[in-house]
Amino acid sequence: MKYISILLISLLSFPLWSQSSPDPNFHIYILMGQSNMAGRGEMVEPYASQHHDRVWMLNAQNQFVQAKHPMHFDKPSIVGVGPGLSFGIEMTKQSPTVKIGLVPCAVGGSSINSWVINGYDEATKTHPLDDAIQRILAAQKLGIIKGILWHQGESDSEISKRVGYEDKLNALIAQIRKITQQANLPFVLGELGYFNQNYQDFNQLLSSFHVPAKHIALVSAQNLNAKSDHIHFDSWSATELGKRYALAMQQLP
Repeated sequence: MKYISILLISLLSFPLWSQSSPDPNFHIYILMGQSNMAGRGEMVEPYASQHHDRVWMLNAQNQFVQAKHPMHFDKPSIVGVGPGLSFGIEMTKQSPTVKIGLVPCAVGGSSINSWVINGYDEATKTHPLDDAIQRILAAQKLGIIKGILWHQGESDSEISKRVGYEDKLNALIAQIRKITQQANLPFVLGELGYFNQNYQDFNQLLSSFHVPAKHIALVSAQNLNAKSDHIHFDSWSATELGKRYALAMQQLP
């Protein structure tokens, strides 16, 4: 029932640009996962004023506006610099005529278990996947969905929580590809920070997802730095991670 309501809501959403069909030069990428995708880097210069004329983001009202930090709104009091904006800026370098649209959907602290239809994240009182689908459906009326960026796993990095993770992530990839009606939609994952042993062990699990032939790639987090909490990437590292996502996305078939 909730999925049907999402479809109805999407039909009532009004885009920023008025057009009868999606713009083939507006390339849209979906940002999914938890806090390190949402961004927790410090809002300092040069990141606080970073932007690009051809990089846009879907705001909380489902309107595309010029992209800037912070992009997400999952936890407004702590959200900061993430990898999305630097990813978008790098992607503009492929063509002078392409615009990049970023759709923030990450939810800080969310487990893979909440990234299913009707899944619920208690801390944020949200339905991560259902909300993401609604935003994807709204965004694709304006442009072409070109790929998914995924960074998640800190909440599932303990040994007891890793059981079945591969199957759950594969199911999520299949679900998003079904929603977008793109069987080969590129899906790029990011490793967790090397500054935590549980995260390093979890990265071994993620290594099986680096399968370019299946349009799936894994981005390294080696040499990236943590904030003092040893959970979140600092602003420089989040920015560097975004550039790595862009390189991986560009190299996928």
